[in-house]
Amino acid sequence: MKKVGLIAGEGTLPMEFVRSARKSGDTVVVFALQGMASSQLEEEADKVYWLKIGQYRKFAFLLIKERIRRMALVGKVRKNVIYDDGTYDKEARASLKSLRNKEDYSILEEVTRHLGRFGVEVIDGMQYLSHLLPDKGILSRGTPDKRVEEDIRFGYDIARKLAGMDIGQTVVVKDKTVVAVEAMEGTDATIARAGDIAGQGCVMVKVSRPNQDLRWDVPTVGPDTMTGLSAGRFSALAIESGKMFLIDKEKLIKIADANDIVVKVL
Repeated sequence: MKKVGLIAGEGTLPMEFVRSARKSGDTVVVFALQGMASSQLEEEADKVYWLKIGQYRKFAFLLIKERIRRMALVGKVRKNVIYDDGTYDKEARASLKSLRNKEDYSILEEVTRHLGRFGVEVIDGMQYLSHLLPDKGILSRGTPDKRVEEDIRFGYDIARKLAGMDIGQTVVVKDKTVVAVEAMEGTDATIARAGDIAGQGCVMVKVSRPNQDLRWDVPTVGPDTMTGLSAGRFSALAIESGKMFLIDKEKLIKIADANDIVVKVL
C-alpha cells in the first residue's frame, strides 16, 4: 500500500481519482481547495484537509505531517483566483510575484517547484484515470453530416493553434466561421456565449495543448458540458483522443442522443 496526495479542485474528477487510487490499494490524502472541491471527498478519501488558495505555510506543515512523497493535481481551479489574493500568505505572495507571467503553465510549474522543496513528486494522474480516456470514433447514435464534418475539421485546426498559444483549448464554430474562443472564462461560459451569438447548429471542438503536461492539466468533458451544449442547441462535440478525460460517458451520451448532438473522438 502506498500513500498519495491529491490537490483537489472543482468537478467530479477528484472523486474519480480517489475511488480509483483506493481501489488499487493506495491511501489517499486530499488537500481540498475551499469553495471549489466537493465535500463528498470526505466520504471517499482516507483523509481530507481543507485549504484556501495561497495558504503555503499551512500546506507545507501538512505535507511534512503526512509525509507525502507523491502528489497529483486534479480538478479545475478557477483562474480568477490569482487576482483575489486576500487569503495569500507571505510565501504565496512572493511566489506569485516571482512568476514570469500568470499563464497556467507558469503557475503550475511554480506549484511543482514548491512541492519539490519538500521532496514531493508531482505524478501523472493518468495512472489512476486512464479508464476515462475514450477511443477514437463516433460515440453518439447520430453521425455527422457533411456540414458538421467540415466544421469539425475547421474547428480542430483553429483549436490546435489556440492551444499552442496557451489561450484556450476550446473553440466553437458554425459554417466554418469561429463563433467563440475559450479564454479565462472557461468552457461552460464559452458554450453559453456561442449559443447566444450564433444560435442553433454550432460545433464545439476541444483539444489538448501540443505539449500537454499530463501531471498538471488534462482537459475534461462530462455531462455538464453536454447539458450546456444541448441548451445552446449545438450540433456536435468533437474532442481529441488520448489526452482528454470523458467523465460519466453513459450519461453524457444519453444527453447527446436525446438532443441529436453528435459526439466524435478525433
